[in-house]
Amino acid sequence: MENSEPENDELKQSTAKKSHRFRNWRRQRPFVGGLLVIIGGIELFFSGQLDTGNLQIQFGIEGLQATVVPIALVALGLFATYKPTHHMFYGIIALVLAVYSLVGVNLGGFIIGMLLSTIGAILVVAWMGPRDKVAGTEGQGPGKPAADAPRSEDQETEEFEALSAERRGDAESASEEESS
Repeated sequence: MENSEPENDELKQSTAKKSHRFRNWRRQRPFVGGLLVIIGGIELFFSGQLDTGNLQIQFGIEGLQATVVPIALVALGLFATYKPTHHMFYGIIALVLAVYSLVGVNLGGFIIGMLLSTIGAILVVAWMGPRDKVAGTEGQGPGKPAADAPRSEDQETEEFEALSAERRGDAESASEEESS
């Protein structure tokens, strides 16, 4: 009985480490958007391959679009998830294909696949990348304002006045040099 408790603690710790690693991995890429594009592509694929007894439903150029568009959407969803540096390109192409599926693949997988893929593609395009824990304060010393931190109007006015005074001082010293 006592031996099972340390094993249970080790199991909990390894599970916590795995979930923490997955959470960090997921935050560094457009995971939800890519997943929705993949699910929408799968739904489009199966809606384009309907077979009800003797009646087979396929629209487009002999069903080619009903196969190529969903496979391309699944591939784009995977690329966006595993290669997030090009997320904008993958998201735009996925968005175009998702909207085109309304015409080319059984009304966009009976609207459901098109909506899933469109929402996923929009999320992929809108993804802003990983965030710092405290926005704009990592790697800076105490008392130093963040470069991207929002500034108040008073701070902006003080900075403007300081720059103006520097320029006036430079202009005055330049005019004194010219007169001598």
